Amino acid sequence: MKILVVGGGGREHTLVWKIVQSPRVERVFAAPGNAGTAAIAENLNLRPTDIEGLGKAAKEKGIDLAVVGPEAPLASGIMDYFDSLGIPIFGPTKAATQVESSKVFARNLMEKYDIPCPKGAIFSSYPEAREYLQEQRPPVVIKADGLAAGKGVIIAGSLAEAHKALGDIMEAKIFGSAGDRVVIDGYLSGREVSLIAFTDGKTVSPMVPACDYKKIGDNDRGPNTGGMGSYSPPGFFSAGMTKKVTKDILLPAVKAMAKEGMPYKGVLYAGVMIVNGEPVVLEFNARFGDPETQVVLPLLKADLVDILMAVVQGNLDRVKIEWSSEACVGVVMASDGYPGSYKTGFPIQGIDSVDKDVLVFHAGTKLGNDGIIYTDGGRVLTVVGVGKDMAEAREKVYRNIPNIYFEGCHYRKDIALREVDRINSKP
Repeated sequence: MKILVVGGGGREHTLVWKIVQSPRVERVFAAPGNAGTAAIAENLNLRPTDIEGLGKAAKEKGIDLAVVGPEAPLASGIMDYFDSLGIPIFGPTKAATQVESSKVFARNLMEKYDIPCPKGAIFSSYPEAREYLQEQRPPVVIKADGLAAGKGVIIAGSLAEAHKALGDIMEAKIFGSAGDRVVIDGYLSGREVSLIAFTDGKTVSPMVPACDYKKIGDNDRGPNTGGMGSYSPPGFFSAGMTKKVTKDILLPAVKAMAKEGMPYKGVLYAGVMIVNGEPVVLEFNARFGDPETQVVLPLLKADLVDILMAVVQGNLDRVKIEWSSEACVGVVMASDGYPGSYKTGFPIQGIDSVDKDVLVFHAGTKLGNDGIIYTDGGRVLTVVGVGKDMAEAREKVYRNIPNIYFEGCHYRKDIALREVDRINSKP
């Protein structure tokens, strides 16, 4: 098979890394890819949102399956377009992607089909939203309706903060038209978990759960990012809870989408909060998570291509999906200034000097004409360790990270620390 992976981040490098391990695969292409995918696949100089260009390239290269990483091309209808060209593609339709591309759509769906979600209200009028806010007790959560690169959810600790966030989104339009409508939710307190599942529109098969870290700094300080690290599986999230979330959230959502006339196929990601022992949906995403994919796929024992094809062909129930019982920790190395403005083009040293059993997934990197790898984004690398337990996986990562260097690089020092402390404190 010839497979095209759309995207150029850490998630896509991880997908390419897993796909090339399949005996079914002859060649893999990444569009646009990065310096990491360039070492194991062929990069195509195409933007993920250049849907016609991607379709043309897929036809020319004889692609047997396209796999979409980021949300933007899905929301732009890449699945529908490739389907019209007769090219098999893994991912939901433009209509089905609304579970991620519109917080309002997702909220209405959950309320209609009794899928547990926070109490809140939807607004398209700034004055009405402002009036509603005045009556709330902080903290409150303000969500831009549309896609905002993972930064469209703001938790405001005071009414002043909430009013500023609302004004930024609806008046100043910091997220553009994504802020035409907002969802204002009450704040929930609990442990947050990402449970991502494969689904062919009928069968739902959950992956191992993961936890990610959105704030830039240790102890969850500073602004939100696309994700600074993750680990899998969280010990506090039992196999029973995975079954419960699948039964009460993921399966009902897939059935609801079918009833709404937009069957859902691909990956469905539920960001859930465990509140008093019960799961509540914070958000749905229509694709693999980033940085969760970097700690989930290394634990997959099955052939990923078999699973992707079963989803596309609608026979996921026939595939046996096995997961390792090991633990995985991933830490993101970022550019100085991220998630604000940052410079790129710094040479990266030491990637080859990490231990052989440590994985380095590239995100914001590019290969220079001189053969040197340079920084090319905010999140640059995810360094990943797999171990028999969380402590071993974490120790591997943090022992190896200092071997890698680029100017201004920074990373969180506390990824999975709380989880290791929790395990160590058990009698």
